[in-house]
Amino acid sequence: MPEKLNYSELGLKCGLEVHQQLNTKKLFCECPSILRSEEPDFIVKRKLHAVAGEGGEVDIAAKYQAGLNKHFVYQGYEDTTCLIELDESPPREINSDSLKIATQVALLLNCKMIPITQIMRKTVINGSNTSGFQRTVLIAQRGHVDTAYGRIGIDTICLEEDSAREIKSEGNEVIYRLDRLGIPLIEIATSPDISNPEQAKEVALHIGDILRSCDVKRGIGTIRQDVNMSIKETGWTRVEIKGVQEPALIIKTINSEIERERELIRKKEKMEPQVRNALPDGSTKFLRPMPGASRMYPETDLPLLRIKKNFIDDVKRTLPKLSSELSSELKKYNLHEELISLILKDKKVEEFRELTQVIKNPELVAKILVLYPRELASKNDLTEEKINQILNKDIVVGILEAVQKKKITDRQVKETMERIIQGIEFADALKFEEHDSGKVEERIINLIKEKPGLSDNAYMGLLMKEFHGKIDAKSLMEIIKKYK
Repeated sequence: MPEKLNYSELGLKCGLEVHQQLNTKKLFCECPSILRSEEPDFIVKRKLHAVAGEGGEVDIAAKYQAGLNKHFVYQGYEDTTCLIELDESPPREINSDSLKIATQVALLLNCKMIPITQIMRKTVINGSNTSGFQRTVLIAQRGHVDTAYGRIGIDTICLEEDSAREIKSEGNEVIYRLDRLGIPLIEIATSPDISNPEQAKEVALHIGDILRSCDVKRGIGTIRQDVNMSIKETGWTRVEIKGVQEPALIIKTINSEIERERELIRKKEKMEPQVRNALPDGSTKFLRPMPGASRMYPETDLPLLRIKKNFIDDVKRTLPKLSSELSSELKKYNLHEELISLILKDKKVEEFRELTQVIKNPELVAKILVLYPRELASKNDLTEEKINQILNKDIVVGILEAVQKKKITDRQVKETMERIIQGIEFADALKFEEHDSGKVEERIINLIKEKPGLSDNAYMGLLMKEFHGKIDAKSLMEIIKKYK
C-alpha cells in the first residue's frame, strides 16, 4: 500500500486557480463566442517576440517560449472574426454582460469589489494570442470560502480574454483557430491556505457550484482548473499544475506531485519553480518555467475600468441562488435526479415554478420543459433552440391547460408537441380519436400472431402507422408487452 501522507508534517501549501468561460459575446469586441468546425475562410502567419514587462525585464517564461523559435498560423472566418482578434485594431471597451456575471461570482465568493482598476497586458508568446499578450483586469479581492477544514481565502477575481485554440502542431509551426480568442474568462485564485487534498476538492466543488449558478458556458473545454502547491522540504518551491479538470482527480494529482518532489529530494536534485501538465493517471509532466511578475504591463488602448456603486448594488439585488440551493428546492417536488439536473442545466427553474401553478403535476411540467424537447429535437433532426422557438411559453401553457381540462391525457402530451412541431395547428394537434380499447387489444393480438418474433419497437412502428398516431404510444406499448 502507498505510504499515508501526513500533510501537516509535510507543510503542504496549496491553492486553486479556476478559469471559466462566460456565456456572452467576446470580451473586447462584438464577435460571438462560438467555436467553429468548418474550414476557415483565411489564414494569417505570424512570429512573436519576447518584450520587457512593466519592470523593464523580460520574463523567464517568455524567454523560454521565444527560444523555441516557433512560427504561428491563425485561422479565421469572415463572419465571426474581426480585426481586434487579428491585433490589427484597438480593443473596444469591456463587455458589460461579462462584467456583470464576473461581479455576481465575486459577490457570491464574499469578495470586495475594486471600484477603479487598470486593465493589464500579460505577456504570452506561445502563439495563443496574436498580440503576444493577454488582456486581464483585477475586479475583486479578499473573499473566502468556508470548508469542513476551515476558511480558505479568495485572493483575486480577474476578468480576462481566453486564448486562441490550438488545432495542430508540427515541427516549428503551430496552427491556431481564432474562434476561442477573446471569449471572456473569469479567473478565480484562492489563497495558498488549503492544507490537504480533500479540502482542495471541497473548495473546487464549492466554486463550481457558484459558477454553475451564473450564466457561464457548459461543456468540455469551458472550464480549466489549476493547482498551485508546495511542501516544506523543497523550501516551499511552487509548482503550478495545469488542467486538473475533475474534482475527483485533485486528490490523486496532489499526492502524486508530493511523491515526485520527495523523490527529487531523496536524489538530492534541485527543485525549480515550474509549470506542469496534469495527466489522466494523476501524474504530471514539465511544461515550462514558472512565469514571474515581470510579464505584466498596463493596457494603453483602454481607459481605467470604473465599476460604479450603483452597478454593484444592482447586481447584489439580482444575485442568483446557488445550484445546490435550487436542487434542494426541486427535490421537494419528488422529481427524478435526471430531471432536476436538466432543469438546472437549462436554467429553467423559474419557468418550472410558474408552470406548476398552471397544473399540479411537477413531473409532467419538467418533462415538457427539458426532456421532451431533447427527444423531439433528436427525432426530428432539429436543434433544441428551434424546438423551443416553436413550442413557446404560450403553447406550453395551452398544452398544460388542455391536460388540466382533460382534453388530452398526460400520455398524449409528447405527441401533441410533435404534431405542433410538424406544422399542425394547435387546436387540431389536441384532437385524438377515441378507439374502443377492446378492439385495439384484439388488433394487437392478431398482429403478434401474424408477425411472430418481432421486437416491441417493430410492433410499435406498425401499429403507429396503422392508427396514424391517434393512440398514444405509451398505451400501445403497454398492451404489446401484455400480450407478447
